[in-house]
Amino acid sequence: MSPAEYVLTLSCPDRPGVVAAVSGLLAGHGCNIIESQQFGDRDEQRFFMRVQFAAPLTEDELRAAFAALAADLGMEFELRDTARKPRVLIMVSKFDHCLNDLLYRVRKKSLDIEIAAVVSNHPDLRPLTQSYGIDYHHLPVTPQTKRRQEAEVLTLVEHYQVDLVVLARYMQVLSEDLCAKLAGRAINIHHSFLPSFKGAKPYHQAHNRGVKLIGATAHYVTSDLDEGPIIEQEVARVNHSHAPEDLAAIGRDVECVTLARAVRWHAEQRVLLDGHKTIVFPR
Repeated sequence: MSPAEYVLTLSCPDRPGVVAAVSGLLAGHGCNIIESQQFGDRDEQRFFMRVQFAAPLTEDELRAAFAALAADLGMEFELRDTARKPRVLIMVSKFDHCLNDLLYRVRKKSLDIEIAAVVSNHPDLRPLTQSYGIDYHHLPVTPQTKRRQEAEVLTLVEHYQVDLVVLARYMQVLSEDLCAKLAGRAINIHHSFLPSFKGAKPYHQAHNRGVKLIGATAHYVTSDLDEGPIIEQEVARVNHSHAPEDLAAIGRDVECVTLARAVRWHAEQRVLLDGHKTIVFPR
């Protein structure tokens, strides 16, 4: 029987010997390091590290071993067995491109997550979701019912034991309370024109201004609208020959790719929060 594989992520005050301490602990317990990446933030004097390794120990034994080291180094750490797929709840409104892309990537095993359920404030995407055998919850929302609707969302997060919530073009602003309860485990996607071209038909607005680049941003959700720590961004070059509909089509493709990368990197524990920004250790 092959040893289990784990991913360890950590941050601590930057000081000499952190890498040696971590690798020494792993070697001392018979673990084999498969991948290791680290970064020292000189401005904040903080050290970040991601290690993937095979171990003959149980998760509880590893946690106990690292707890002692964490106390010595002032370290915050997370440990995950790679055999356990992160469980994801997707929230969506009427735009289907990001949802469809994520569903397809999971089916083709290019995205190693488990989509537990889909929530929408509209019924439109129920057939698409259920064609993949995934539960669909229609939770309408109005200003008067927003608090109750968000309480139902949290109930579903608990019921499905959700690790990550993905706003795949969910066209509602989450309350400050819900943002706080999902801190560090909710990802949003939007076009990268912000703060320009806010509101309706951003691609038509961009076309009228003759933009030459369009893009998308995936970030963690915070109470500061569309200003959470950025995980990934992508751009595509356009020109005067592209109609607004062309820009929107290109934008949809860019949004899909950007969101999928962000979800993958989060699921693989390749994203570490560093204040208002992120440290990303991609493959």
